[in-house]
Amino acid sequence: MASSSCTTMSAARTFTPFSRLRAQRRSMISSSVKKATPLGVGVGRTTTLVPPRATSTSSEITQDAPTGIDWPNLDSQFQDQTVVQIMDKALELFGDGLAIAFSGAEDVALIQYAKLTGRPFRVFSLDTGRLNPETYQLFDDVEKHFDIKIEFTFPDEDAVTKLVNEKGMFSFYEDGHKECCGVRKVQPLRKKLKTLNAWVTGQRKDQSPGTRMAVPAVQVDPVFEGAAGGAGSLVKFNPLTNATSQEVWDFLRVMGTPVNKLHEMGYVSIGCAPCTRAVLPGQQEREGRWWWEDSAMKECGLHSGNLTAEQQAKQDEREATEEDIFNTVTAVDHAAIDALRVEPTHSKTTLAVLYAPWCPFCQAMVAGYEEAAASFAAKGVDVVKFRADGDEKEWSKENLELKSFPTVLLFPEGRGGFVKLGSERRDPDSLNIFVESIVGKL
Repeated sequence: MASSSCTTMSAARTFTPFSRLRAQRRSMISSSVKKATPLGVGVGRTTTLVPPRATSTSSEITQDAPTGIDWPNLDSQFQDQTVVQIMDKALELFGDGLAIAFSGAEDVALIQYAKLTGRPFRVFSLDTGRLNPETYQLFDDVEKHFDIKIEFTFPDEDAVTKLVNEKGMFSFYEDGHKECCGVRKVQPLRKKLKTLNAWVTGQRKDQSPGTRMAVPAVQVDPVFEGAAGGAGSLVKFNPLTNATSQEVWDFLRVMGTPVNKLHEMGYVSIGCAPCTRAVLPGQQEREGRWWWEDSAMKECGLHSGNLTAEQQAKQDEREATEEDIFNTVTAVDHAAIDALRVEPTHSKTTLAVLYAPWCPFCQAMVAGYEEAAASFAAKGVDVVKFRADGDEKEWSKENLELKSFPTVLLFPEGRGGFVKLGSERRDPDSLNIFVESIVGKL
């Protein structure tokens, strides 16, 4: 989805030169790191959650990675445990071989929870060179508040130079964010993780529809490698997986934890300046990221691989067998959808989804769309589905404004043509608002 405000918003930000930021961060990293004495040293650890003054360790790993652990079983145990308990176990198992990934957003809660364990811990951040000034300020505030030194990692200078010189500063508005994220985020992250045995992220199940609904509390990382190299060499902890945004913010408020000033301006999910914007009340939080793209592209590559084995198997099977979806919804063929398209005046309101059965985002909306279909039927609205992949794809792109799957179209009674749903909110309530905003109260 194109946005006319993209250029205006990006131009409103002032970017610190990458070379200067790199020099500044290197200077910070080279500073001496303070050692912490865990809570209760000399008398045995206690369960009192009163943090020591400083809890950051050096970047050299002194604790071996654990072996023989049944990670799926540990994940099952974590489902009934608190965030502090999960964090404590992670630090117990990996010690200084583990580091917390801090993006400069509400995942600062991870640092607060780590502090509460009383154990030493490490924190690292990716400085892409294009973060908001408020995010850089938060980095400084966090270091002072927790008396730690964040380990900053940077993109390869040659790779950034090549990308910008060849494609410009804002190429992601034209051809998607994947390439830029790959250079500025994924590659540096990959390099950093190869120095660790485990890492901690702030991923939650409620953050992004479809892609983050299967987020284990602990897993063998399905994407990245650790210090030992090879598949299975890195363990990933997601202590906040079952927490809601409200719970995280309640915790931050009561603890007096420093937070990004952008949150006060309506920003929820925070990334690089040109790719982040405020969201409206009630919007899904990651709608503020890469808003010009469809929800199917709302992950930058840092946390791919979140499908469960069962979901992945089901997806593979659907691609192979072309099993249909939306089974309770009336299917229309090319002739029928084309007739709707060219009909001068629609005699009845029709809601249509253009879909591909193999698409995970189409699969994710099945239950909601079928529920909406049943509700609309009682109100005199037809709800149909049109399979728009394969031989129908190019025609649908040219005639039905198909840009990605799923696409939802409304053919309103008493009018010709159609109206395309402009957001990625496809739950029953949002679909009802969409329809009634065009045709009136049903």
